[in-house]
Parts: sequence; structure tokens; C-alpha cells
Amino acid sequence: MSRSARADFFGQVVVVTGASGGLGSALCRHFAAAGATVAALDIDRESLVALATAVAKDGGSLLPVICDVTDADDCARAIARVHDHLGGIDVLINNAGISHRSAFAATAPAVIRKVMEVNFFGAVHCTHAALPHLLARRGQVVAISSVAGFAPLIARTGYAASKHALHGFFDSLRSEVEDQGVNVLLVCPSFIRTGIDGAALAGSGAQGALAPRPRQTTGGESTPDDIAARIVQAVRLRQRQLLPGRTARLAWWLSRFAPSVYARLMKKRLGAEMATAVANEMANDTAKETP
Repeated sequence: MSRSARADFFGQVVVVTGASGGLGSALCRHFAAAGATVAALDIDRESLVALATAVAKDGGSLLPVICDVTDADDCARAIARVHDHLGGIDVLINNAGISHRSAFAATAPAVIRKVMEVNFFGAVHCTHAALPHLLARRGQVVAISSVAGFAPLIARTGYAASKHALHGFFDSLRSEVEDQGVNVLLVCPSFIRTGIDGAALAGSGAQGALAPRPRQTTGGESTPDDIAARIVQAVRLRQRQLLPGRTARLAWWLSRFAPSVYARLMKKRLGAEMATAVANEMANDTAKETP
């Protein structure tokens, strides 16, 4: 990226949650390359240090901040630290997220709650803490949703619920803050090669139990760098919604105008997820019963 291209976010502070993950790391690198000072929030200290080193090596500026997005007080402290160190906040990107792969009948309610705590309440906590600073700078808040935020997704009821909740929350927040100069952007990609499903919770709550089993996808997987570049451009243009890629756009229109067709095609393409999830839970139960 040329120096002239770097200047468009010069002087701006961009906060990214879930910064050590695939998309989070890519967002930090792309915004830093575009001239922003990035505040990277994550619970993984070691990964944050490595990310800060990589960004600095490329000539960017990144402030690593330890933060558990499920803890409202921790989010308030993290956002206060960003403001105190960097002088303000121009863009908040709510990217932190987890998933699960399990049929609802085999999923403990606590798993659904955990997914909601990270994906939905994590975004609420950080947005609530950052909003006064965003209002002061007429900034932007971004929520990384998903195709699952407006359409069903088999074997991920909790994940889809958390993303649907983001839409209700941020679409409503937009109506409150847009006249005060704050833009709200919802990003709805399809499948991204981030490893989120490798670390997905099983129905029992075990993490990473499905890692050896590749997920089924529709329309292939985008790379984190590709999605990050599209998000940078959407923030540049102060868009309200981003459907990155042909699959996301087709899913949007089909789910709106032919929802039963969408559901039938999705189940046909991704139905193996259900069989995989059920088989995995049965294997786990058998292993627990074996002395």
C-alpha cells in the first residue's frame, strides 16, 4: 500500500475486539496500513503482543489491550484506557465472536448463553462504553454479523440467534445516533477461513471437539484479508450494510423473497452439519461412559 493510500485514516483511532483471531488480526493490519492507530482488544495476551510486533514491523501503530468482552466492567476499563492513551475513538469494530456446532436438541442451554454473552453482549458492552467517544468525534460503530444474522443456519441455533440480535440492536441504535453524526455498519459475510468453527463449542460446551471435522460451506470460504479490505472500504464510505461477496448477496435476496427456498437449499447443502454434530455428541457420550 502506498503512502498516499495510507493517509485516509491518518489521525483516527480504530478499536477492534477479538483482535487476535483471523478476521480481527486482518482488520488490525489493514486499518494500521491505512494510517489508523489501532487499539486491539482481546483476552489472549500472548497473541496481542505478537500482533503488535507484526504491525510495528510493517510501520503501523497498535495498542494492545487485554479485555474480556463478556465483562461489562472490563470493557469499560479497556475503552477508558484506549481513550486515555490515544485521545479518542473514531471507529469501534465489534468483531469478537464464538460459534457452536450442535443440534439444538443436543445443546445445553448454557452453550447458547455463552455464545450470546460473547457475540451479542460483548458488542453491547463495548459499544456502551465507547459511544460517548464516538459521539464526540461523529465516528462509526461496526458490528461483524453474518449471513446467519438474517437467515437460518442449521446446527448453529445459538450462533444465529446472537447474530440476529446484533441486527435488532444495531439497526435500532442507528435510529438513535445517526442524526448525531454516528454511522452504524452491519457486516454480513458468509463463510470466512478464520478457524472459528474449529474452536466451536460442542453441544456439551466442550471447545474444539469438532476441530478434526471440516465444516460444510456454501459458496466457498473468503479469506480474512479479503473481508478486512472490504470492511475498510465500507468504513471509508460510511456504509450502513456490507454484504461481502456473491454468496452473501444471494443469501440476502433469496432469504427475503423466497425464504422457504433458501431454507431448503441451505439444509440440502449444510445438512451434513447436523449428522456430524449428532455423531460427535454420541461419540463423546460413549467415551465418557467407557471406564
